[in-house]
Amino acid sequence: MLWEECVVTPKIAGSTPHDNLAAKQQAKPKVNKVSARDITASLRAGYADFLARPFMSGFFGLIYAVFGILIVWSLVWLGKIWMIIPAIVGFPLVTPFAAAGLYEMSRRLQKRESFGWSEIFAVIAKQRKREMGWMAFVTLFIFWVWMYQVRLWLAVTLQNASFSDLGGFLNAVLFTPQGWTFLAIGTCVGALLSAVLFSVTVVAMPMLLDRETDIVSAMLTSIRVVTENPVVMLTWAAIISVTMLLSMVPAFLGLIFTLPILGHTTWHLYQRVVPPAEA
Repeated sequence: MLWEECVVTPKIAGSTPHDNLAAKQQAKPKVNKVSARDITASLRAGYADFLARPFMSGFFGLIYAVFGILIVWSLVWLGKIWMIIPAIVGFPLVTPFAAAGLYEMSRRLQKRESFGWSEIFAVIAKQRKREMGWMAFVTLFIFWVWMYQVRLWLAVTLQNASFSDLGGFLNAVLFTPQGWTFLAIGTCVGALLSAVLFSVTVVAMPMLLDRETDIVSAMLTSIRVVTENPVVMLTWAAIISVTMLLSMVPAFLGLIFTLPILGHTTWHLYQRVVPPAEA
């Protein structure tokens, strides 16, 4: 008697390595080419969002301003006068995370959804269980690196200088050769750290709020946005930096207006450079 043993291996659609690879490639967000006109249009849209909910938008700016004032006051109280200028200069590094509520406001305004304080704060609270918390860690870590390297180069270049107050510190930094060396090194290192942070967060923050994605994918998409639109993104980075620094001159109070507008604008620029997932 002849017996035949047949082994049948079922094929399940979409389960082959080729199909899985294709699915991953399809999931990779598309990045558009943008121009200066997209920045202008995004600024207009961001300003419109601010005018639509000025009190709520200004509230987030006020929190940020008060936080900045408390940092300066704490440094004065602790006698760490030399840290005031570096802290003010590095303060904008943590701006993207502070704007999470503004991104959600713009998202809802764009979809013409009604919302109040509870809805916005509920979304912010949910970010603790998502990847946004890790992004906050990245921004704060780079801010810590900035402050540490300032202290390091201050000790190396101005080791014999004495500054017990802000005036003495400014005199040592601005009117001595050692101070000029410190400024040159600090500017170069600060520019490098700012470029790194900007590259990995420029669209990563709103993307993490907008989509179910991981921090690595969001940061890689953000880097692609910068590398594929270097001139436009450099322009946007310069606008953010200059606006933020000027806003901090009047005791941080300018941030009440500029931070919300920049936050809303960032959302609209993200929408232009990274098309919706369903598109």
